[in-house]
Amino acid sequence: MRTRMTHGQPYGSRDGQTRAYPVPGQAPPQYDQRGDYRQDQRGDYRQPQGGYRQPPPPYEPPGQQAPPPGGRPPRRKRKVGKILLIILLAIVVLIAATWIYMESSIKRVAALSDYSGRPAAGAGTNWLIVGSDSRAGLDAEDQERLSTGDAKGQRTDTMLLLHLPDNDQKPTLVSMLRDSYVDIPGKGKNKLNAAYALGGPALLAQTIEKNTNLRLDHYIEIGFGGFASLVDAVGGVEMCLDKPIKDPLAGIDLPAGCQELDGANALGYVRTRATPRADIDRVVRQRQFIGALMDKVASPGTLLNPFRMVPLLADAPDAITLGEGDHLHNLPSLAFAIAGASSGSTVSTSVPIGGSRSVAKIGSVILWDQNKTKTLFDALRNDTAVPSSVITLPGS
Repeated sequence: MRTRMTHGQPYGSRDGQTRAYPVPGQAPPQYDQRGDYRQDQRGDYRQPQGGYRQPPPPYEPPGQQAPPPGGRPPRRKRKVGKILLIILLAIVVLIAATWIYMESSIKRVAALSDYSGRPAAGAGTNWLIVGSDSRAGLDAEDQERLSTGDAKGQRTDTMLLLHLPDNDQKPTLVSMLRDSYVDIPGKGKNKLNAAYALGGPALLAQTIEKNTNLRLDHYIEIGFGGFASLVDAVGGVEMCLDKPIKDPLAGIDLPAGCQELDGANALGYVRTRATPRADIDRVVRQRQFIGALMDKVASPGTLLNPFRMVPLLADAPDAITLGEGDHLHNLPSLAFAIAGASSGSTVSTSVPIGGSRSVAKIGSVILWDQNKTKTLFDALRNDTAVPSSVITLPGS
C-alpha cells in the first residue's frame, strides 16, 4: 500500500488564484479591498505576487502631456515662437522698405563741388543748413495760409553752419546772418543771401567756404511748405515768448508766454522781423526754434508714436533737399546736434558782428568782426574749443 507524502501547503490555492507567500523575516504584503497592491510601511509598492514595481504616474488633464526629457518643446510654445519671428521679420521688412523709399524719394541738388582755390578739408564735419523761401509745391491756398507773400525768385531766410567735431569737443551751430556783407565769387560784394538768388545752392556754398575758410561736407535745405509740414507732423512745438509778437506780413499775432506753435505760426515766428533788432532777433529765434523742433523729432514721443512718426516720414521726402553725396544715415547725427542747441550740449552762436552800414543799391548790411570771425572759424577748422570771447549767446 502506497503512502501519500505531503510536504506542507500545496502551491496555489483552492480558489484557483496564485498568491505569494511572505519571505521569512518580512511583513506580509498589504492589499486593498480590490486585492491590488498598496504602499507598505517602507514606502514600497508591492504586487500580489510579491514583486515590486514603480508607483503609478501622476494624473494629467486630458490633452496635456509633459514632453519627454530632451524631447521637443510643446507645440504651443513652438507656435508662439513662430508668430514672434514672423512679427520681427515683418518689422524689419517694413523698416527696410521705408528706408529705401525715403532714400530714393528725397530730392538732391549739386550743392557741393570742387573748384579752383577750394579750402582743404579740416578736422570734423561741416553741414550747411539752409531755409529757403521756396514756394515750390504750394498752391494759392497754402501760400495764403502760410503768409508766404508773392515774392518772385528764390532766396534764403535761414543759413546755419553746423560743425561736428571728431574729438570730445561740443558741436557748434553758427548762424550765418543773411544780411552779412561778403564777397560772392564772380559777383562782387553783396548780402550773403544774394548768393543763393544769383547762383543757387552751389554759389551759396562756395561763398560760405570762401569767407570762412571751411570746407563743407554736407548740405540740407528746407522750404516754406516743408518746414510747416514737419512742425505739424510732430504735433507742434512749444515756445515761450517774453513779449507778444504781431506781424501781419508773417501772418502771426502771438501773445506773451509759453504756447504750442503749429506749422503756420511757427513759420511766421522764425521769419518775422517785427522786433526791435530785426534780423538779429530773428536768428536768435531761429536757433531756439530749430533746436526745439529737432529735440521733439528725436524724442521717444515722436519716434515711438506711429501717429506722428508715419506722417513725419511721409512728409520728409517733399520737405527736404540734400546734397548729391548725402544719405539718410547722415541725418541722425545732424538732428541730435541741432537738438543739443536747446539743452546746451551744442554751442550756439552767430558770426561775430563788427558793425553795420548802408550800401548803395544794396541797403543796410552787417559787417563781420574780422578778428573774432577768424578765431571762431579757425577753432572749428582745427577741432579746438571755441573761445568764449567770440560766442554770441542767444539774446545777447
